[in-house]
Parts: sequence; C-alpha cells; structure tokens
Amino acid sequence: MALPALQLSLQMPDGRHRAVLPRHRVARWVRAALLAPAQITVRIVGEDEGRALNRNYRGKDYATNVLTFDYGREPLVQADLVLCAPVVEREARAARRPLPAHYAHLLVHGMLHAQGFDHETSPADAELMEARETALLLRLGFADPYAPHLRSVVPR
Repeated sequence: MALPALQLSLQMPDGRHRAVLPRHRVARWVRAALLAPAQITVRIVGEDEGRALNRNYRGKDYATNVLTFDYGREPLVQADLVLCAPVVEREARAARRPLPAHYAHLLVHGMLHAQGFDHETSPADAELMEARETALLLRLGFADPYAPHLRSVVPR
C-alpha cells in the first residue's frame, strides 16, 4: 500500500536534537499518521518560543510539548507542528522513555490533530485518538505511549 505524498520542512533553529531527529526519521513518523497527501512543517523550538506560541495561540502561559497549527485538510493536509525540545526532553526523562520514542509519539499526535482528531471534546474522542496513536506507534516499533507508567507524559 502506497503512503500519501509528503512535503516536509524540518526546522531546528538551535539544533538541540538534530541527531535524534534526522529528516528521514521525522518523515517516517509523520507519514505513518497521514491519511492524505500533506505539506507539513515541523519546527523544534526552545522554551521561550514554545511558551510565547502557547500563550499567544492558546492563552496558556507555559511551554507545552507539541502545538498543531492546522491550515487545511482537503485535498491536502497543511499544518505546522511545533515541538518544544526542553519540554519533550524533560517528559521523556521523567517517564524513563527514549527521547526518539517520545518525539515519535508527539509527531503522530500532532499529525492526528492536523487531520481532525481530538482528545479534548469527549472521552469517546480521546479513546479513539489514543487507540489510533497506540496502533501507529506499535507499527513503528515503539511501546504503547498510554501504558500506565507513561500516563504522566500524555500530550496536553
């Protein structure tokens, strides 16, 4: 089965996790969650930029792990995914989870948001999204991100 086409822009202003996030790996994780062709920008940011974006666009004055800016879904998924490297690193360490596994989860999570999946509207929607994330991550070779010992690092 052919995977949907992907145009990917990867931005890492400070290069903090460049070795963990080579382009081919990010593309694989993003593509795993795609249901349609896409133009995606993945930007890895520091704490200040992450906090400013979360404050300005969500009204929450802290840096969060992943933000999804969804611009279109038909006929092309268009979105920016912004991941805050220090937050991702702290969460992975706290959960004793490999950094690549946590990045993969957050990229899959963000891509599902970009395609209309939601976990904040209802418990049923959250269950559906979590099940899809788990299946995709298992297919990519990662552990279930919602296993009880990892619950503390669920995207928020």
